[in-house]
This record gives sequence, C-alpha cells and structure tokens, in this order.
Amino acid sequence: MKLGFFVTNQYLPGESMPQKIQDSVEQVRAARDAGFSLIATGQHYLAAPYQMSTVFPLLSRLAAEAGDMQVAATIILVPLHNPVELAESIATLDCITEGRFVFGIGLGYRDEEYTAFGVQRGERVGRMNEAMDLIKRLWTEDEVEFNGKYYTVPKTQISTRPVQAPHPPIWVAANNDVAIRRAARWGYPWLINPHATVPMVAEQWDKYKAALEEFGQPVPDELPMMREMYVASDRETAFIESQPFLEGKYKAYADWGQDKALPGEESFSIPYQDLAKDRFLLGSPDDIVTEFKRYADELGVNHMICRMQWPGMPQEQVLKQIELLGREVIPRIKDF
Repeated sequence: MKLGFFVTNQYLPGESMPQKIQDSVEQVRAARDAGFSLIATGQHYLAAPYQMSTVFPLLSRLAAEAGDMQVAATIILVPLHNPVELAESIATLDCITEGRFVFGIGLGYRDEEYTAFGVQRGERVGRMNEAMDLIKRLWTEDEVEFNGKYYTVPKTQISTRPVQAPHPPIWVAANNDVAIRRAARWGYPWLINPHATVPMVAEQWDKYKAALEEFGQPVPDELPMMREMYVASDRETAFIESQPFLEGKYKAYADWGQDKALPGEESFSIPYQDLAKDRFLLGSPDDIVTEFKRYADELGVNHMICRMQWPGMPQEQVLKQIELLGREVIPRIKDF
C-alpha cells in the first residue's frame, strides 16, 4: 500500500493566501522526505465560506518540491471546462512533473458552480462523456476534427502531448452507483470519496467489481481511496485535536449539499463522534496501520490519499502528523 498526501487548498477568510501556499510548499517537502507516494489537491469555485486557491497553478508550484512523488488533481470538474484547455493544461503539467501526473475527474454537485460557468446541470454527464472522448483524442492522435453536441474542434494538427503514453492515469471520482458504473465501463480506477462510511463503500465496491466484469474490464492495478485522517500519540488526542477543524469542514459540506450526493439518507449534521465512525481515520500510528490493513483486506485498496488538515488548523499540527506517519506508519504498510 502507498500513502498519498492531500494538500488543503481552502483557507479561512482573512488568512494570507501567499502564506498558506508557502505552508503547503513546506508540507510537500516534508511529505516527500517522509516517504509519501503522491500529493494531490482538489477543485471548487465560489467556495464560500472559504478562500480557495485554484488547482493547476498550485500543483505547478508544488510539483517543484515533489521529488519522485506523483502529482494528482483530485478532482477536476470536467463539465465546467473546455476540453481543449483541459487537454493542453494537463499535458503541460505532465511535462512539468516529467510524467508523474494523475488526472482525477468528476461531475461536481454544486449548483453555484454550474450557474457561474453557464452549464446546465442536466448536461453534465453528456458534457463529461464528450469532453473525455475529445481529450483522449487530443492526446493520442496526430490530427483531430471533432463535431459534438457541446464541443467543436476544426481539423487541426496536434503537437501538445503529455509525457505518459497513451496519456496520464485517469481516476474517476464517484459518489452514487450510476457514476461508479460509469467508471467501470471506462475501465478506470474508481477514486473512492472520503465522505462515505466503510459499509457503504463495501457495498459499492461489490457493484464496481461486478460492473467491471460485465463490461469486460480488468480490475485496475491502482485502487485509490481518499480519507480524512488525523494521527496523534493516542486515539483520544486525535479526536480532540481534529474536532474543531474537521467538524467545521463537514458543516460546510452539509451546507453545500455534499451529503445529499451520497446514496441513501446520509447526513453530515450529526454529532462528531457519530460523523467520524467508519468514515474518518483518527488515532495512534497503531490505529492507523490497523485501519489501513482493514481497507486493504476488505476492499483491495492499495493507495490511500489522506487529508490531514482542514481550514484553520495550524501548520505545526500538520507537520507533526507527517513526521509521525513517516516514522511509524509508512514503513509498516508497504507490504500490505
């Protein structure tokens, strides 16, 4: 199993964004030296109540500190973007990282973003399907002409290409069963979201594997999962130190409607202890290793991508966790 580090790019109002970005640079250096496998950050727009740095400029800066780690966008809201711009931006980032970029894709769920970008919510699946077809053609064909429902490219010679052939890895973030089935049809890794409980993920994992078999797709080599994590000397300390920040983050998620994007009647507006159960990784290094083993054995997950900071959390708490994971967790999970 590998351990990735999710770089928080949401900040409290009034915090200095230049300073927060420099904090992220320091975190990436520490993660690199601690033996992490990957860094990642995500994308939202109009992210009130937070400030939020945008993904491509931030990852370009952080890539300079990443060493041999992969650099991932988890995730890009594909229907909001022009696929030509995406194809060339991602090819550029793959060149910046010398072929270590990972392209995470998703639909998004916030009406504010669709309205601001002039995209009808009902078009989002069609736009993503068409965009991904065009993006892959732009990466792999010498000449492209495209006339779709949403996008048009006149006949043109293509020369802007990624380093990785045929293209960077594509991971599909999905909350509901239909989206998970779409990932299986494409044959791409399902990027398991950090919000679902373990029982929910286990049920969806069975559906994903069944859909892979139905569509004649092999189980991908890379099986990534995102999780909220806080590691400390003991479980009680991890709960106490994480609660003020992680609880606030999930209140914002509830306000955004993220819980309604999950199957069933999930709600994030519940007490912290209940919210954390089977959803967050909170505890000592031994607790974290045990939980990683559980995810590997029960779900086949082999790449955990953990977010260990939420808006307002001081830098020293993040760096302390990174050092602890590098010393007491990463060496113990390599053989899972």
